[in-house]
Amino acid sequence: MTMIAQRFDYVIGVDTHARTHTLVVIDGAGVRRKSDTFPTSAPGLRRAEAWIGRNAPGRTLVAMEGTGSYGALFAERLEQAGFPVAETRPPRRQARRNGKSDDIDAELAARFALTLPAREIAAPRRNSGNRAALQVLLTGRRHRTRERTATVNMLTALLRTHDLGVDARTALSSGTITAVAGWHARRSDGPAAATIRAEAADLARRIRALDSELTTNSVGLTRHVTALAPWLLEETGIGPVSAAQLLASWSHHGRVRSEAAFARLAGTAPIPASSGNTSRHRLHRGGDRHLNQALWTIAFNRTNTDEATRDYVARRTAEGKTRKEIIRCLKRYIARSLFRKLQNMP
Repeated sequence: MTMIAQRFDYVIGVDTHARTHTLVVIDGAGVRRKSDTFPTSAPGLRRAEAWIGRNAPGRTLVAMEGTGSYGALFAERLEQAGFPVAETRPPRRQARRNGKSDDIDAELAARFALTLPAREIAAPRRNSGNRAALQVLLTGRRHRTRERTATVNMLTALLRTHDLGVDARTALSSGTITAVAGWHARRSDGPAAATIRAEAADLARRIRALDSELTTNSVGLTRHVTALAPWLLEETGIGPVSAAQLLASWSHHGRVRSEAAFARLAGTAPIPASSGNTSRHRLHRGGDRHLNQALWTIAFNRTNTDEATRDYVARRTAEGKTRKEIIRCLKRYIARSLFRKLQNMP
């Protein structure tokens, strides 16, 4: 098994922040060479890149925290310059017995990477092109979906606690929301009733606006998915949102090293849960929960629309499997199948 220390001459640990990045050079023997801090402005990032070239003349790996947030621009710049970048975790509490500072955290990031087998390098997601657009659209969609749910709940509570002439005993239909959005002040309303009616109309109009924004978002997701992997939308049970999440999580060739690693990332790797005479596995609750939710949606859709999947569910049910166990098996199968197809993309 090839270790990082055997493949690279130097490892650069990077502790990222909004205003500065701190870099520490560790050689393959584990000896600390040099450290410095640079601003996150464009000139500062150029200086940091040049500093790496001067102080790590050889095979160099950059181990960086926050490649999806504070370090995203720096990671992208280094990859374009030809430096391999590894995504590393924040130091554990036990590792901070000697205190905490940006310099210490950067060194710990480098030392953590130095102890890993080379095949376990975690490459960061791509932060450019269609994949970056998908990630932005998915983040925006999650925010709007949460806001819509909260707004619908507020409107429902308002209509249930005040007599405004609407039957709100069940979930509000699209027609009811549209009707409430069209409300105007009534002469028969007193000051309190007029305020309550106006608030209900504002909430309903916000729900309709969010519906329009979500529709536009779906169109954007479809456009970028089609540009990257149009075949995904032809797969049974996969819509634009699930396809976008698959592409955003997988990101690019080389980020996920194997099918098993993709299952672990997706939270679909089987976890032993046996005891005594009982031999079983359970759902894994770690990993990328958004990717896990996308696989659940695909599995759920297939159990409702795909004849082969329904036959599989019936067969495993007859074997004594629970619904949760069957869904776990389906998600693992779907993750395996889709990862192999993603890996075969050009």
